[in-house]
Amino acid sequence: MKQTSWFWKGFLNSYTQIFFSDNKVFAAILIPVTFVDFFAGLFGLISVLITNSAAWLIGLSRYNIQKGYYGFNSLLVGLGIGIYYEPGLVLLFLVFIAAVFTLFISVTLEGVIGKYYLPHLSLPFVFGLWMLMLSAREFDALALNERWIYTLNDLYIFGGQSLVTVYEWWNRLSIPSPMRSYFLSLGAILFQFSVLSGVLVAAGLLIYSRIAFSLSLLGFYGAWLFYTIIGAEISEVGYSYVGFNYILTAIALGGFFIIPNIYSYLWVLLVVPMVAIVAISLGTVLGIFYLPVYALPFNIVVLIFLYVLQFRINHKSRLYTYFVQRNSPERNLYSFINFRERFAEHTKIPLKLPFYGEWTVTQGHNGEYTHKNDWRYAWDFEITDEEGKTFKNEGDYTEDYFCFNKCVTAPADGVIEDVVNDIDDNIIGEKNLEQNWGNTVIMKHSEHFYTKLSHFKKGSIQVRKGDRVREGDAIGLCGNSGNSPYPHLHFQVQTTPYIGSKTLKHAISNYFKRDNGLKELVEVGIPEKDQKVSNIQINTSLKEVFHYVPGMIMKFEVTGLKQKSACFEVKIDNNLNRYIECRESGSKAYFDTAPAMIHFVHFEGDRSSLLYYYYLSAYKISFGFEKGQTLNDTYPIHLIYHPGRIFLQDFIAPFYRYLKGSYQLNYPQKNGMIASSELNLNGTIQKQRFGHITHKMTFQFVVDGKGLKKFDFSNDHVQIQAICVQ
Repeated sequence: MKQTSWFWKGFLNSYTQIFFSDNKVFAAILIPVTFVDFFAGLFGLISVLITNSAAWLIGLSRYNIQKGYYGFNSLLVGLGIGIYYEPGLVLLFLVFIAAVFTLFISVTLEGVIGKYYLPHLSLPFVFGLWMLMLSAREFDALALNERWIYTLNDLYIFGGQSLVTVYEWWNRLSIPSPMRSYFLSLGAILFQFSVLSGVLVAAGLLIYSRIAFSLSLLGFYGAWLFYTIIGAEISEVGYSYVGFNYILTAIALGGFFIIPNIYSYLWVLLVVPMVAIVAISLGTVLGIFYLPVYALPFNIVVLIFLYVLQFRINHKSRLYTYFVQRNSPERNLYSFINFRERFAEHTKIPLKLPFYGEWTVTQGHNGEYTHKNDWRYAWDFEITDEEGKTFKNEGDYTEDYFCFNKCVTAPADGVIEDVVNDIDDNIIGEKNLEQNWGNTVIMKHSEHFYTKLSHFKKGSIQVRKGDRVREGDAIGLCGNSGNSPYPHLHFQVQTTPYIGSKTLKHAISNYFKRDNGLKELVEVGIPEKDQKVSNIQINTSLKEVFHYVPGMIMKFEVTGLKQKSACFEVKIDNNLNRYIECRESGSKAYFDTAPAMIHFVHFEGDRSSLLYYYYLSAYKISFGFEKGQTLNDTYPIHLIYHPGRIFLQDFIAPFYRYLKGSYQLNYPQKNGMIASSELNLNGTIQKQRFGHITHKMTFQFVVDGKGLKKFDFSNDHVQIQAICVQ
């Protein structure tokens, strides 16, 4: 069964993908809706099965099949064929041909416009059904459908008198014309032209996404208002055929391809009139050929808008595209916000401090001495004692200074671009302004990204131009050459490879800073004057426990859960995303690893599995620590709260978020770890509403010299203990 589960997921997702969804409940609603006209639903279903089977036999991406990317266009073609023509063997044969042909169009468009990072949307459906309708005029064996006359008979066969009664009640229901048109437009997406069908689709849309539901209203009634303002005639029946264009456009641009916020909603109001103009103009042109516009206006406007966004040079529009598509406006929004909170300041190339031990920033950015104008983004580092002095004795000799002769290291992997190593060190108090940078090393880390270290001791530089260096490799010794009255190390980032190049503002990653005796871990930051800073010293035993490599296996004996044992395996997918998979539940916890830290970034699967609680607890762990240190972080709302608890939050999430989930990890009041001793990492997880704590959870990792010993988790509902047996 597991071997074919991907195929059946693809079948269900072919229905929900019409609305950019992968929600199974939504699929369970949409499938019966397509069967309001029985043969339309039947031929739609057959089209999906044919398309997904053909895609598999051809050898197309199983991921795309499972997501429904190929099936949903064929579903729409099958529904259209089933609505327009009388059922029979001839029609069944044409459905087979049309389904495979629509698949070919989908794959072709995937290649043609996919290279521009654009989706093919429902263009294959429009082109596929048009071609069939035009050619069918020459098929004498194919009769037009007259079943609409006998709709009630079909409903009676399908659901008895009760279904007929419900259907008639909804159609006779006295509701305002705009509301009626909204429901008819929703039903028309699936070629079902009844209020009941629209109500069911609206209910499914609400279950799937509160944001998508609100956008469907915004898009439709925005178009209704535009029609009213310009004086265009609105026909309830005719309008339903094009009304869904506004609904789909609003969902696509307001919350799916773009992260939903107040600006995306405002852009929907601006774009919807464009869709109306395109729909009206296309209706005039296509009417000559007796072809409906279907979803063509939606496709044209959405593709143009997404293409235009690719040419932006800034984000003044406040329209942000997703990092990873989660198939839900809410999940996209919460993941995006969480990513920005956690990683917005992270840099593409993380830089370490270029030395061992703790040094003091004696001149920072925009410094009072030499860090001015184009050279303002730089640091000067020296070593100070507890009294703040930089030297011993009287400080008359370079050897008296604590930083003199100390090792200078590479801040990141790179290639040595330039070296100056023959300038004499100055007598204390004197400067060499003619060779003001002194002995210098420039390293290239990527195109237009260089670092420069200056004022080395004469003859101490160990590298040559063209040498490759790794982060932390010894480069030379701190000296007193150039414009340096006292020994110190100058460090800057620049975009060009020259010794006198202008500076570039760039942060330092993963270091400790000490202010007024308090030591704090900084993931990404700009060291400031008088701060004592040092790199994280990796605790190798701790890193061995939480540094996950593909193929690694962890097994647990579990108490407190229905799951009595668990086996975790570390894997990597085709996109090089690393994750831990629970063999028992199939759940996955995705993570990113840096040299000094691990972050879990996403979870999918069973929230009652041990892996979910492990994900919550190991959410952020530093491999190096100071005694009593704490780490803090935040969770995506949708991964910490039950879906039912964020129903109302979802409606206003693009504008305001009153729910929050916070993480805190507490390190022990001791440094290091002896092989025979245990290290306890305790932490708390809090849920907050309007800033008030509503729920609290605790966890603990026990680590010894052999690795992870056990893992505990506790909240109001569970008391979990997981003993690591491998």
